[in-house]
Amino acid sequence: MRLGIVIVSFNVRDLLRSCLASVYGDVEHSPGLEATVVVVDNASADDSAGVVRTEFPQATLIASPENQGFARGNNAALRLLGFDKASPAAPPPDAILLLNPDTEVQPGALAALTAFLDSQPQAGGCGPALQYGDGSFQHSAFHFPGLAQLALDFFPLHGRLLDSRLNGRYPRRLYEGGRPFPVDFTLGAALMVRGAAVSAAGLLDEGYFMYAEEMDWCQRFHRAGWPLYCVPAAHVTHHEGRSARQFRGAMTVALWRSRLRYYHRYYPAWKEWAARRLIAQGMAAEMRRMQAAFAGGAITPAELEARLDASRQVLALVHSPV
Repeated sequence: MRLGIVIVSFNVRDLLRSCLASVYGDVEHSPGLEATVVVVDNASADDSAGVVRTEFPQATLIASPENQGFARGNNAALRLLGFDKASPAAPPPDAILLLNPDTEVQPGALAALTAFLDSQPQAGGCGPALQYGDGSFQHSAFHFPGLAQLALDFFPLHGRLLDSRLNGRYPRRLYEGGRPFPVDFTLGAALMVRGAAVSAAGLLDEGYFMYAEEMDWCQRFHRAGWPLYCVPAAHVTHHEGRSARQFRGAMTVALWRSRLRYYHRYYPAWKEWAARRLIAQGMAAEMRRMQAAFAGGAITPAELEARLDASRQVLALVHSPV
């Protein structure tokens, strides 16, 4: 199989180095796998691009002069690999793996994912089982989000509900069973997609800067007749959210802007209206919690103002016309 591996990175040089080392190590031990790695550096200030040039010269580097976000960055690599072109110089890869720079591919993961696609020609894509850096379990596949999941974001009830179908989770027994199982979508941290499915559904929607773009893409795969699966035999470590933590307030706004875009595209009008009301109520409750935390000395005045400002921006998005 010819596999294109796309890594979009921003200011996580050391994690990127570990990610690339794990990728090339696994490729080397995967007979029959022909891999092309494309790294898109989103104007990092930590010499991430220099690390790629000097330590991984076999990778193709796209050094962007600006932070394009996740969707645009991946699309730049997909176009380079021959997708979305009338007459590419070479045929696009058989499959694409979107991989976050804060991941490490465990031995045998690429072979397990590509073998699954080889054996299941009807499958549009698949994702691995994820684990956190300490080795603990991380949900890697989800149901498309509903109103119950949105409510639990703001008003968590019993802890068991957070790990349930109401919160979009698949049972852990499916992961522990080791057999592939169908899913609505897998996290974009490690998502392998068949090239034919990309050609059928199109590239990622660049209206998303960050967050929810993989949900949107997977919706379009399903609608184009390409179902998705989780392959628990493939393991990837995910040091979650290292890039996003650099700009917490901005990323909070980006998260809800993306979710609102997703709700508008895929929810019926009544459900979108309900989602917007839930977010407004949830943000108001969150602002009260922040003020209580400040009163109790848990956060500084600067932290309080930054969080309140992000919440005000989200509320403005909720009440703005589409």
